[in-house]
Amino acid sequence: MRLNAIVTPLLAALILAGCASGPLPATPAEHALPAVPTAFKEGNARFATVAPAERAERGAWWLAFNDPVLNDLVERAAARNTSVQEAAARLAQARALLRNAEADRAPQIGIGAGAQRGAGADTAQGSQPASVLTAKANFSYELDLFGRLAQARDAAGLDADARAALLQSTRLMVQAQTAQTYLLLRALDDERALVRQTVAAYDDTLRLTQRRYDAGDVAELDLVRVQGEVAANEAEALALDRSRAETEHALAVLVGEAASSFALAPQDWRSALPQIPAGVPAAVLARRPDVSAAQLSLQAAQARVGVARTAWFPDIALTGAGGFASTDLGDLFKWSARSWGIGALLSLPIFDGGRREANLQNAAAQLDVAAAGYRAQVLGAFRDVEDQLAALRLLDAQSQAQGRAVTAATRASALSETRYRNGLVSQIELLDARRSELRNRRQALQVKSAQYQATVGLVRALGGGWERGA
Repeated sequence: MRLNAIVTPLLAALILAGCASGPLPATPAEHALPAVPTAFKEGNARFATVAPAERAERGAWWLAFNDPVLNDLVERAAARNTSVQEAAARLAQARALLRNAEADRAPQIGIGAGAQRGAGADTAQGSQPASVLTAKANFSYELDLFGRLAQARDAAGLDADARAALLQSTRLMVQAQTAQTYLLLRALDDERALVRQTVAAYDDTLRLTQRRYDAGDVAELDLVRVQGEVAANEAEALALDRSRAETEHALAVLVGEAASSFALAPQDWRSALPQIPAGVPAAVLARRPDVSAAQLSLQAAQARVGVARTAWFPDIALTGAGGFASTDLGDLFKWSARSWGIGALLSLPIFDGGRREANLQNAAAQLDVAAAGYRAQVLGAFRDVEDQLAALRLLDAQSQAQGRAVTAATRASALSETRYRNGLVSQIELLDARRSELRNRRQALQVKSAQYQATVGLVRALGGGWERGA
């Protein structure tokens, strides 16, 4: 009785000390986002408050380009791209960890059997050797009085949700990269065709100049100039061939195939250029899966700070066992050999060398990391949309100006060709006119390619298809 009178108040005091003491630094009340503007600088889209949509389907936005080859490539990439497969595996891993966290909150029941032989004060026969055989069912259940297991489960659930959002983000990224790489390939096809047409035109001029040189009508310098132009344009064509081969290899990786067995025949660039209606970007923060993933990761980090705080509270577990125990195998399952026991286990660390405080500081630092990452994702989302909106606006104006330049250069080249054949202008003027025409035509193709790239970039910046309500 006297021992109980001493131990019981001491135990109660330790429990209260564990509940009331211990450093509990406050979690930052809020991790402020950047000030959200009322509208994008480019265009007339205004922001709207909408429900999160990180799990919403992104829409088959690539169909708007009206290109069957592109549609097929995107579908192949969705099925076989390694980045998508990796993101899906990470989601499966996160969901398994969530089930593991949920299992910690459930009662644990198991069965076991054992045999033990020994001698001493803890056996019935004292110093005589004895054997004890057991067959029991065991039960344990941790009372989550302070929310440690619940918060750990919440953190795991948020991690799984973040992985689901990242899978959506990866799919969108792969779709966009596949579309951009394919459209670049078609732009290179057109540019290669243009340069080779120019080489053919220079070949005609070279043959004409060779005849005139043979007839003594022009100097060798004129012949050498044309030969140099032919060689220079052939080199340009070969450089474009190399760029196309590298682009085709990159496309093979995106669709999950070996570059050695992947081939896409050259063809004219017929893809349509979709127009994204004004006002669509208003819900960009709700639709971007990478922003949603960063937000969920921030919430998971907050939950883990709560888990770290519960280290100063005691753990209480209920235990139970029931079965049979006997010194004779033949008597093991007799009713008289039955045994049972129930208990409760309380544990409370008193001194751990600062381990709990260090764990809490680590969790708080991880929260700060997640907050900075979330802020960076939001800022990046604003930048991505502004970049692509600005690019589309300026590229449209550039395309119109470049079209006028092509028209003028083509007319100048045709006039110079006629005048050169009639001996009215020098060869230098003809070559300059052709160089100007080729340069302007190639620049027009590059501006067109940039428009397609920016359109796909805006789709990705918006978080997917632009149908309203998507």
